[in-house]
Amino acid sequence: MGSAASLGMSSARKAWTRWPAVGLLALGLWQSSFAQPAPVTSPSSRSITEWLTRMHEASRQRAYTGTLVVSAGSAMSASRIWHVCDGTQQMERVETLTGAPRSTIRHNNDVITFAPDHKVAWVDKRESLGVFPELLRTPSNAIPDFYSVSESGVERVAGHLADVVQIAPRDALRFGYRIWSEKKTGLVVKLQTLGEQGSVLEQVAFSELQLDAPVRMDKLKRLMGDTKGYEVHRQTLRKTTPEAEGWRLKEPVPGFQSMSCHTREDDTGASGAAPMQWVFSDGLASVSLFVEPFDPQRHGAEKSAVTGATHSLTRRIGAYWLTALGEVPPATLMRFASVLERAR
Repeated sequence: MGSAASLGMSSARKAWTRWPAVGLLALGLWQSSFAQPAPVTSPSSRSITEWLTRMHEASRQRAYTGTLVVSAGSAMSASRIWHVCDGTQQMERVETLTGAPRSTIRHNNDVITFAPDHKVAWVDKRESLGVFPELLRTPSNAIPDFYSVSESGVERVAGHLADVVQIAPRDALRFGYRIWSEKKTGLVVKLQTLGEQGSVLEQVAFSELQLDAPVRMDKLKRLMGDTKGYEVHRQTLRKTTPEAEGWRLKEPVPGFQSMSCHTREDDTGASGAAPMQWVFSDGLASVSLFVEPFDPQRHGAEKSAVTGATHSLTRRIGAYWLTALGEVPPATLMRFASVLERAR
């Protein structure tokens, strides 16, 4: 739990951060087996900001239940999700249907994950990147500068008619997206992350969805607090700044803004300094830079890896070890790694 790798967000967690309508998603992933033909697109009736705001607002005003399937890399998983939001408070429960049993419940930024096989629960606080609605509703919103939007018709997903929206990057530093937005409410019911020539890198989709479901927030709160019989572990989130930790970027990476910087410390008593996590976002994609003291016993050769749309790279910077992680092309992570330097 003390290493940067253990702190790296899974693709599912990042999907929730980027697309609140989708929820926490599942804890495992799968890869789409079929290439998708390029759809015929037309000019959008809404701006990209209007589309994304509509999708976000749908998640804040709707209660729903459904079965969610997530794909990336070579694995496949499904989860059952219960979601309710009254406009200010948001609660969600996710039960894995594949792999090891897991139950994750979120109340705003507070999250607890139960592992019934081992009778262990992890309590965590996950900050939103602030992508929705802050970036979309402030003058700093630069999404239209780096993405374009078009529409490619209407399709059925999980029995619901949905507008199909194409979001294309304007440069090579970010991926594109194809989003299915439920026609009446705007709720995201399917999302694909697209690579070169429209290839599907990751996919999130409801296979079954009930809108306006009778999900009770008080019941989810009771489930969240019922830790009897579980060994509970807690992580402490400490806000900081890159400057306070002695780091800076020599120059900005186009489109990406600094969103947060913090360290996480768990209650296991693990030795070693807690890694710093510096989070960036362009409003859709996110990148995390984890920096910790170099340990020759834990840190091996510099390398890169990929699972679906999630790329990572590791690199030694003097006496420190960097892990860069994000749903962005490898060149973007290389760009971040090349401009990160010690400030003191």
